Amino acid sequence: MAERLKNQASAYLRQHAGNPVDWWPFGDAAFAEARRRDVPVFISIGYAACHWCHVMAHESFEDPEIARILNRDFVSIKVDREERPDVDSAYMAATQALTGQGGWPMSVFTLPDGRTYYAGTYFPPRQLQGTPSFRQVLEAVAGAWRDRRSEVERSAEQIAAHLASNQAANRNLVGNLSAAAVPPNGADDSARALEAAVEALAAAEDTEFGGFGGAPKFPPSPLLRFLLAYAHSSAPGSGTAAALAERTLTAMALGGIYDHVGGGFARYAVDRRWQVPHFEKMLYDNAQLLRIYAHFSRQAASADLKSLALRVTRGTAGWMAAELAVPGGGFASSLDADTLVDGHRVEGATYVFTRSQLEAALGTGSAALDLLDLDADDGASHRLPGSTLRLRAVPDEAQAGIWDEARMVLAAVRSQRPQPERDGKVVAGWNGLAVAGLADAALALADAGMAEDWMLPAAEAAARYLLDVHWDGGILRRVSSDGQAQGIEGLLEDYAGVAEGLFALYAATGNPGWHNAAQDLAAAAVERFLGPEGLSDTARESEQVRHAQGGYSAANPLDDAVPSGTALLAGVLLTSASYGGPGRHRDLAEGLTVHVRRAGPALPQAVGWSMSVQQSILGGPQELAVTGTDPAAVAGLLSAGRSAGGPGLVIAHGEAGGVGLLQGRETRAPALAYVCRGMVCRRPVDSAQELEAELRAGI
Repeated sequence: MAERLKNQASAYLRQHAGNPVDWWPFGDAAFAEARRRDVPVFISIGYAACHWCHVMAHESFEDPEIARILNRDFVSIKVDREERPDVDSAYMAATQALTGQGGWPMSVFTLPDGRTYYAGTYFPPRQLQGTPSFRQVLEAVAGAWRDRRSEVERSAEQIAAHLASNQAANRNLVGNLSAAAVPPNGADDSARALEAAVEALAAAEDTEFGGFGGAPKFPPSPLLRFLLAYAHSSAPGSGTAAALAERTLTAMALGGIYDHVGGGFARYAVDRRWQVPHFEKMLYDNAQLLRIYAHFSRQAASADLKSLALRVTRGTAGWMAAELAVPGGGFASSLDADTLVDGHRVEGATYVFTRSQLEAALGTGSAALDLLDLDADDGASHRLPGSTLRLRAVPDEAQAGIWDEARMVLAAVRSQRPQPERDGKVVAGWNGLAVAGLADAALALADAGMAEDWMLPAAEAAARYLLDVHWDGGILRRVSSDGQAQGIEGLLEDYAGVAEGLFALYAATGNPGWHNAAQDLAAAAVERFLGPEGLSDTARESEQVRHAQGGYSAANPLDDAVPSGTALLAGVLLTSASYGGPGRHRDLAEGLTVHVRRAGPALPQAVGWSMSVQQSILGGPQELAVTGTDPAAVAGLLSAGRSAGGPGLVIAHGEAGGVGLLQGRETRAPALAYVCRGMVCRRPVDSAQELEAELRAGI
């Protein structure tokens, strides 16, 4: 029945191709069919790595009787939230408005024009503790459509009006993006707002276990980027920011959310202590955390913490390459939370160990066992077939060596177990973040004497994949599968995310081709997403999504697990201007982040990436141009600059090739370094010590 899904780019959609439900992909054709039949639309939204999506699929969408009702009374649409975040965002807002909560799988019922009139998340196959069964929901929703059409219409109109007000709030938060709208002397206001944001975060910190708030705990990646940038400044509260970042990053690196055997981070922990993850592993989390731990390694307060950060950096990059790399150079989206064991999906089965399994693999008296914080009940209290592996404390050099040997043994054991499935679709924006993460990780490891020769070439291969497969010089596609771009045009987060990766890759390699491609994407993003009404997250909005939102749309400037497209674009435009791109780009970057003056103190966890951009604006940002004839001398200055300059430093080197920051600074000296702001440079220096002093004097 679901033949329409079998050739989709999304593994999630393809997983449902064999259902008895007559699924449609999201698009005009499905809604036209609903109008033709005069029936409502059922939209089921999830993603391939989602545990409860699999549960509901098995319980309901594989049930012939449920399928009969869906096929008779509805047009049913399957949506991969990762492929269509624009659709997911609109209907998530509707679900939260109706129920006060959201999540996946998401179950939404709409009119044939896309407006919502009922929604929920997971519905069980049988009535359970006050929650109606899915069949009861279907019969009630279909009955309302048949018998109380006017009530359904009124409800849909009210929900759409509510969502329109949310969109208006987003537009008001960003405000007018004309240069004249940016207060001419707003630096003091921004500085006070960032200081207040750090104070608010200190008050919200879980001081016992690190991170912010209670369970479940998600890696606050965009926020950590800000804390590391602020910690590198001389602003009031920089020490507090450094401590907040250190405690959170250390807790995650030691906890069960990090895979101590195979590398990489799970999407979140179900508990306050970061001990028990929800086992799905996403590219977007690991791409960001890879970069963050690389930067943390340069700022860590002790040698053991620096070593821990570098091991996590290397392990996360290695996991991405081993588990997510696709032919041609890109990276797949995720690994599933579940593993298929004896015909049943078991969450975490690949990863956990009982104590007896550990002793059998490592030996009863293994010193590695003393390093672990294991569940006394072998995971039973968490309904797992074993304990997640966590380290008791930051290991010293000797303990790290012991664990590395044990890790190799356990990896061999794990390789014999069933493995989680992979969602192989390539998402442009997430791959851009992966390029940036690999580029910065390669430099951090090399500067620490732990160079991984494969890492920078892997970043370049992913960048080439994006430019060859997703970008045609004018339009960037969001997803590809098997080396072919499919589906919608990229969103704002895709254009900006790819440009972010290419700028980072240029800073790492000095190849002006990456810089020039990044500038092209930045210009395309401004052209396609900034219009007379303001900034939008989509270049071509779906008619049904627009109806769902009451005919109103605006870019959402608030971060989620990934930074908002607004924040990413602001950072890219600031970098563009710092390299000599259009001066208007800096004005836009300032305008796109003015909202942190209001949102930073009140909602710091929602504007972390924008605050990091504001911090760079307050710092100039600092720019470093290095030229010379001796590659070793140039490399030495670059390494010193990266060490002293902090995560916001904009670096140019290599052939000028259109890079404005390098124009006119060629030299026949072995190496010269110029520290600049707004492309206005101080006198050049030729030693690492002088360069470090220049950079630190400007903090």
